Amino acid sequence: MSIIKKQVEEILQNIDVTSEIFLSVPPKSEMGDLAFACFDIAKEWKMSPVEVAKKIEMEILRFVQDDILVNKVKAFGPYVNFFLNSAVVTETIVKAVAKEKIKFGANNFGAQKSVVIEYPSNNTHKELHVGHLRNICIGNSLTRIFSANGFKITPINYINDFGAHVGKCLWGLQKFHAGEKPPADKQGWLAKIYTEASIYLQDHPELKSEVYDTQAKLEAKDKSIWKLFTTTRQWSLDSFDKSFKEMGVKHNITFYEQDVKDLGQKVVDELLKKGIATVGEGGAIIVDLEKYNLDIGLLRKSNGGGLYLTSDLGLAIVKNKKFSRVAESIHLTGSEQNFYFQQLFKVLALAGYDYKMTHIGYGLVSTPAGKMASRLGNVVLYDDVRDAVYEKVLGETTVRHSDWSKKKISDTARIIAFAAIKFEFLKHEAVKNVVFDPIAAASIDGFTGPYVLYTVARINSIVRKSKIKYQKAKIRFDLLSQPEEKALALLMDEFGDMLKKAFKNYNPSVIVKYSFDLAKAYNDFYTKHSVLGADSSELKLARLALSASARQVIINSLYLLGIETVDEM
Repeated sequence: MSIIKKQVEEILQNIDVTSEIFLSVPPKSEMGDLAFACFDIAKEWKMSPVEVAKKIEMEILRFVQDDILVNKVKAFGPYVNFFLNSAVVTETIVKAVAKEKIKFGANNFGAQKSVVIEYPSNNTHKELHVGHLRNICIGNSLTRIFSANGFKITPINYINDFGAHVGKCLWGLQKFHAGEKPPADKQGWLAKIYTEASIYLQDHPELKSEVYDTQAKLEAKDKSIWKLFTTTRQWSLDSFDKSFKEMGVKHNITFYEQDVKDLGQKVVDELLKKGIATVGEGGAIIVDLEKYNLDIGLLRKSNGGGLYLTSDLGLAIVKNKKFSRVAESIHLTGSEQNFYFQQLFKVLALAGYDYKMTHIGYGLVSTPAGKMASRLGNVVLYDDVRDAVYEKVLGETTVRHSDWSKKKISDTARIIAFAAIKFEFLKHEAVKNVVFDPIAAASIDGFTGPYVLYTVARINSIVRKSKIKYQKAKIRFDLLSQPEEKALALLMDEFGDMLKKAFKNYNPSVIVKYSFDLAKAYNDFYTKHSVLGADSSELKLARLALSASARQVIINSLYLLGIETVDEM
């Protein structure tokens, strides 16, 4: 809980308010800084909310004289509103931020419970696309949000390196490109071959049997195909590693479908023995989930082949052995797989897995017509998005800072570009579809990552120009009496609450909006009240300390989004 709210809550508890206390911000500043709604306590006290508000006002008045935080308390209809002492608010928050720094707002709510988060579950022999990019942004952020809430979180990946798409790609490679020297972009070459094979098979369905034969050899680890598979698979993994490094993805461990597929078949056999699964039409193995409104789950094909569900059952065994005390397992995929994961979790529950299983499905990503064109023509790739935003930011940074070295321009543009991408994807709740516009995302104005980064850079510039070591100085917080100064401090105090809210809802967009609101609040303060041109050196010092605290909390919030900051821009 926020520091200031906690103190106000204690005042309410001292007058026997025993129900859960929710404090909100009044709609108008002249109505105070915090408001307590009396609807719930009115039921307990068997009075009207308006009567309760008046009673609480009278009860608290005797405390206000001795309380240095609360200047005044007043009932507004069914609400009790608190008017807070600006000096106490700013001093409390600025000192707390200065002491805790990057840990400000963090808590031990999770009590080191073990949580596993699985993302982005990409496929070898295919390139990362814009959907994977959104997946990675969400996964990276949730990892940090859970950690900041005191959980011991383990990010993992599960790569499909054995699916039907691999067999199709290898078939196309042998059929049309045998003996060719691969280009520098080997991963992109494989993806093109896969697309080429898919299109060709649409016109020549009689050749599908050849693809099935290739897939059968692959799953049997036949020598005639295995070397080609391992070589091309490594091309994909090397490409993934490069992209993951760019995006700041750090998995503790990566699982592969080829290693779990056979285990999944054993689980299916066990489910048959236990009567959980049955033999369906044509010899396929199914599990009847209709009583759970989940239809019929297909666990094994009639020809004995496995499916995604089969492999995921095998993965559950491996994960359970590796993480035996896991409290929750989180999976990130597109929302089109929502029903699939409901089936998977129910089958795992029936098989005896009793830990919490959570699926976070995210909506589709599209781009404005004409903004970007994929090399494949039907999907926007990760590289396309990165390059489009980077080129936009690089051009603007070059114009703004012609005196900088090429390396400084390039490094700064890279950080700003990734900030723009991550911020844009994370500002929407996961379930919502996103239209990603690289030009809008890279803008320094509006609800964007560069706007928030620029606020940090602005404060850096103010601190540099001041040449004052405010950290060791004695600060007169009583000089911070302006409404914008108190509002800024109170908003900083909200960070801990926002962190908990983001965790409870699996929703990084809470932090995105908060970081923007805090940056905007600082800019509102800065526009109205000069820091370096303050009326006195003491006021300048106080505003410097307030500015530095705002900078730290913005940095903390951006860290939770996986966003680096720049010194200047």
